[in-house]
This record gives sequence, structure tokens and C-alpha cells, in this order.
Amino acid sequence: MNIKKGQLLEADVTDIAFGGRGLTRIDGLAVFVDQAVPGDTARIRIIKRKPHYAEARVAELIKPSPFRIDPPCEYSGFCGGCKWQFLNYDQQLVYKRRHVKDALEHIALIRGVPVHPTLPSPKVFGYRNKMEFSCSDRRWLLPSEVGRNNVQINFALGLHVPGTFHRVIDTRACLLQPDLGNRILEDVRQFMKSSAAPVYGLRSHSGYWRFLMLRHSVVYDHWMVNIVTASEDLPKLTPLADFLRDKYPRVVAVVNNITSRKAGVALGEFERPLAGSSIIRDRIGQFEFEISANSFFQTNTLGAEQLYAIVKAYAELSGKETVLDLYSGTGTIPILLSEAAQEIVGIELAASAVVDAENNCRRNAIKNCRFIQGDIRNCLSRLSKRPDVLIIDPPRAGMHKDIVKQVLEMAPERLVYVSCNPSTQARDLALMQGRYRVAEMQPVDMFPHTYHIESVAKLVKR
Repeated sequence: MNIKKGQLLEADVTDIAFGGRGLTRIDGLAVFVDQAVPGDTARIRIIKRKPHYAEARVAELIKPSPFRIDPPCEYSGFCGGCKWQFLNYDQQLVYKRRHVKDALEHIALIRGVPVHPTLPSPKVFGYRNKMEFSCSDRRWLLPSEVGRNNVQINFALGLHVPGTFHRVIDTRACLLQPDLGNRILEDVRQFMKSSAAPVYGLRSHSGYWRFLMLRHSVVYDHWMVNIVTASEDLPKLTPLADFLRDKYPRVVAVVNNITSRKAGVALGEFERPLAGSSIIRDRIGQFEFEISANSFFQTNTLGAEQLYAIVKAYAELSGKETVLDLYSGTGTIPILLSEAAQEIVGIELAASAVVDAENNCRRNAIKNCRFIQGDIRNCLSRLSKRPDVLIIDPPRAGMHKDIVKQVLEMAPERLVYVSCNPSTQARDLALMQGRYRVAEMQPVDMFPHTYHIESVAKLVKR
């Protein structure tokens, strides 16, 4: 069959691919189907045709998969926040483990490694401690809204349609954050809409209101409201900050980040406090962490506690080891391992993250952690002592090949590799398998209703 763009075909979805799309084969051609899961029989429309594969969307669901459920969110299927709400959560965990296992076997060509069942998130909804909502002067309409009268289209505050920078849904509530966050979201929306200041245009790059970022301390149930604007104008924002602090006692920090950059990132060039504190505090285990508007902190606090417990177990520390933590960020892993090791050294490129890490150590009275700021490729050769245990928690792109080479030359006894991307993790494990054996792997679900998965690999020197 000569499959073409725009063609309508009936297909049985038999598998799921990393990235969350269903997979079917038509005359041997792999077709990736958005919003489809194994067990679906659907009429699909081809939206992209490539030499070795095609992409499609479900046009009509003929027979639903037994794994499907009714998603509780009205934006399911349209919003990029979470794309798997229609999939039974237990089955999400099965597919996430399969992604880790398939990457290990098909990319790294490593077989026979125990890949344990995915550890579920303690909370399936309301688990995110950080949400970013974009402003736009052009609202993207849901299909149910198209053609309706009295639909305001010149304002949106919400989440993006997947794969787009300019299509913003006017999101009334996101089920991934606690309910109080949605009440704050609605109050800020009404304030912005009634303000004389214009909302930002994602194409024109003009306007004032740009983003709303909400951060939540799970342990203390405190909130930070970060309003990102295109210019500094405190008189415009002070009434909003005072209103939020008066209405919600749990809002302990309101800040304003200001950026004139065109990039669609909720990161200010500088920050101004508006009301209350400029930080919130949260805990993982017995340790407390200060969180500012732009500092990194795992977005699923309770899930992070599980993740780091696996890291600690795989490190097998006795209290005598020197531990090296690459990509150490704000020092979370070194701090959580501090009581079980003699010394921990963290290396991190971002200077602000190193400052946060050192502050977090002082807050928790930890004296056996130190941090080196710089590019890991240039820092490893300057270490005076070979580590006994190495922790690796790189960004999605994985490790640079030069770093892999230096790690193999250091040859610590044990490695623990934490990853949010099974594909790049598998690539790096393949590069290290001549020197290290992958003993076991533990997937940890930090992001329910998305295809994203954290996985922890325990490596032992051969």
C-alpha cells in the first residue's frame, strides 16, 4: 500500500513507543499514532510520511483498548502537560518499565539485567510542586469552543498545546498541582484580565504579562507566587501581591522576575521581592532545602524521596567512602548521602546552583560535602583523590563522551547512574560496559500521566 499524508486508514494499535505514542504497522511500515494505546482499533489519519515510518492521529476510535479510562481533565488530549490521562495508571507503570528495558536491550545491547517493576508515585494527581503557566494575547480554542458566541480569544493564561510555542490554552485548572494552586491561578488570571497592562504576544513579543510560576512546599504546605513580566513596574504588581497574601495565608512568598528576552522561558534577568519572603523551604527525608524562584528542585517531592532512597541503596555506603557526584545541581544527592559517607564532592556547571548547594549544607549543618563549580570535562583531572563511588545524574542529553572516557579512567568501584532519559542512559551504559557490569535497574515514576520516567542503574566494576 502506498501510504500518503492525509490518508484515512483503519488500524489495530499493538504497542507503545517511547514518547507515549501508540504503534501499529501497515504493510510493514511503522506508524506512530498520537493519543492511541495498545488494544485500540481506530481509524487513523496520516499526518506525516517519512521513508521508514509515518505519523498519525486518531480520527475515530472504533474499539477502545481495555487499558483506557475516562480522563478527569477537560484538557486531556489537547494540553501538553500530561498526555496519558486516558491510560490506566497501573498500565502506565508497565509501559514505563518497558521503555527502560527496551532501551537497555536495543540501544545498549545489554541483556539479562534485572529491570524491576516501576516504583509508583506516592501521589498520582496533585504531585507537582512547580507549575509554569504562559500568558498569550491569542487564546487557542478547544474544539468544543470553536464557533461558540462570547468566547474571549485575546487572552490566555495556561499551558501549551504539545509541540507549539504560540498555542496557549486558557487553563482553568491543572490536576497535576494541588487545588490551592488552581485557586491562585484563577485569581491571577482575573487580575491580569482586568489590568490596563497588555498581555504578552508570543509572536509580536510585545506586552507586559508573561508567565505565572507557582511553587509549593509539600512538607510545610507553603506557596510561592512568581509573576514574570517583560518590564519592571512594581506599582502594577503590589496590589496583586498584597491581595494574594491577604487571601491565602499559605502564600508566604510573592516575587517578580523581569525579562525582556524573547525566549519563552519563565526565567528572569533579575528579580524583585513583592511580599513576604523570597524563598520557600521543603524537606526530603530529614533534610531541609531552600527553594528560590529559579533554583532547581525535583518537581515531585514525595517521588524524589523514593528516587534518592534507591540511589542510597545502590551506592552501598559504609561511612568510609569518598563519593563523587557529577551534575550535582543544588546538592540534593550529596546532602542526602552525607551521613553515610566520609566525604562527598559535587561538580556542577551552574554557579547559582553551587551557591544553593553550599547554603543547603550550612542550613543542615553538613560539613563533609564540598562543591566544585565548572565544566566536568575540565574538573575531573584536577581531583586529588580517586572516588570509591561515583553518582551520575546528567541532563536529558546524557554524558559527554569525554566525561565517559574520564570516568572509565578513574575506575571507581561502583557507579550509580540516575537518568530521566532511558535512551541516552542506555547509550552511556553501552560505552561503559567493557569496564562495568549493569547489576540492576530501578525505574521510578516521578511524572504520572506522562511517558517520562526516571531510572536508576547500579554498575559494578568488572
